[in-house]
Amino acid sequence: MKDLTKGKPLPLIVGFAIPILIGNLFQLFYNLADTRIVGSFLGDTALAAVGATGSLNSLVIGMMTGLTTGFAMIPARYFGAGDRDEVRRSVGSIFVLAVVTALTLTALTVAFLPQILRLLNTPEHLLAQSAAYFRIILLGMLATMLYNASAATLRAVGDSVTPLIFLVLASVLNVGLDLLCVGVFQLGVQGAALATVAAQAVSVVCCLVYAHRKYPELWPHGADFRVTRHMAAQLYGAGLSMALMYCLVNIGSVVLQGVINTFGESIIVAHTAARRLTELFMLPMSVLGATMATYCSQNFGARRPDRIRKGLWLALCIAWTACAVVIVLSYTIVPMLIRMVTGTENQEVIDTASLYLRVDTLFYFVTAAISILRNALQGVGDRWTPLLSSGIELFGKVAVVLFLTPKLAYFGVIIAEPIVWILMVIPLVVQVFKHPGFRKDSMHGIADQVKV
Repeated sequence: MKDLTKGKPLPLIVGFAIPILIGNLFQLFYNLADTRIVGSFLGDTALAAVGATGSLNSLVIGMMTGLTTGFAMIPARYFGAGDRDEVRRSVGSIFVLAVVTALTLTALTVAFLPQILRLLNTPEHLLAQSAAYFRIILLGMLATMLYNASAATLRAVGDSVTPLIFLVLASVLNVGLDLLCVGVFQLGVQGAALATVAAQAVSVVCCLVYAHRKYPELWPHGADFRVTRHMAAQLYGAGLSMALMYCLVNIGSVVLQGVINTFGESIIVAHTAARRLTELFMLPMSVLGATMATYCSQNFGARRPDRIRKGLWLALCIAWTACAVVIVLSYTIVPMLIRMVTGTENQEVIDTASLYLRVDTLFYFVTAAISILRNALQGVGDRWTPLLSSGIELFGKVAVVLFLTPKLAYFGVIIAEPIVWILMVIPLVVQVFKHPGFRKDSMHGIADQVKV
């Protein structure tokens, strides 16, 4: 456990963020390896089939990540306030609600999967492989939800190392199972999906067993798993707000994916490669965003707006430094990285993906601010401003589909995100200056709001 309400903010933020960064790097390593294995063993058509479900996969994962991250803000506030009994009760309720939610989402998405893929304009010759791959991913949703719940809860009490250990285990196991299922057993795209689900299930079991033994004083028992109406309202209030924020972001991407899928196989593969590298390039921003959610939640519970304010500026400075590095990479070695990710020598794929990254990385300074400010506001209990910002992204991407892509084709998709990012950051900046969680004269306001 790590108390983020005491000590110098910079080493605390960096120390908390580094394990998350390493863990996410391993996760991205798996994603990149998965893309390369599918492309190398099965070819561009199979890679396009997997890529055609990419935004939908991000939507489902984003929903689960957002829900569990929001859930975890409640025990983080109780932990910051020193109330260990409420930490246990909130953690027990988190696991119950995570299971119920995952099973419900699985049933709904599997039942309507063919219709969903057709709504995305998935090319007919890719439809069978796309459905076969994504159906297995959806059936493994419970394991993904439980891992996210375990990891988010551990981070809420300051432990970002344990989730790293088991994420590394899952990532390494994923690659090994990918090679076995796709390369040796020749199970096609279904093999890649089975490898993902199996590795995730192993990491869940390990994480739960370790957490139970390592933190017995915070681990729920018996009555702690009874979800009261009050606790459910707190958890779903925070969780659904965060999940909706993630969903609005990813629904916009799903809308764009539906248009991208009409541009042909080469564009689908190029977009898949560009998005894989985008995940890598944006990693410092997302890691610092996750860090600030916990950091601000704990300090909000401890009523320390001075620490919240200082931590926020430190996180922004670190993220903007990383953005400068990413821009240099995008204008130097991006074509080589695209070849490494896809295994392709199709020049149209390489040129299209390179153009996407070289335009969008120039605006990563704005994206960094969005990630950090949005999570910081969630951490201090503001559920509406992050939703407003995410809603702007959704409607902005829909507008691009309606007005830009008919005239500019895929280049309309490329310029969509920079335009939307600039609009999204405005309400976040305004609210940071207004919210009592960031102001010097706000102790009384925080005292009223921190009663979760």
